[in-house]
Amino acid sequence: MASRRMITTIWRFYLDGFRGMTWGRTLWLIILVKLFIMFFILRLFFFPDFLKAMAPDDDKGDYVSRELIERVR
Repeated sequence: MASRRMITTIWRFYLDGFRGMTWGRTLWLIILVKLFIMFFILRLFFFPDFLKAMAPDDDKGDYVSRELIERVR
């Protein structure tokens, strides 16, 4: 019961803090847009699915294990 009350207290603390923000909401919006660009847009253009190109279908596990064994030798 005490841990539930502590979690509720922490939740209310953050909720009240976010309600009272003036510039904070704008900064959080900028942070979220930036994360979206980094993880979704840049991934599509600069980080192709290398494993899909090298090991089509269900051979991905075999491909990875072969590469790991070859690189150790």
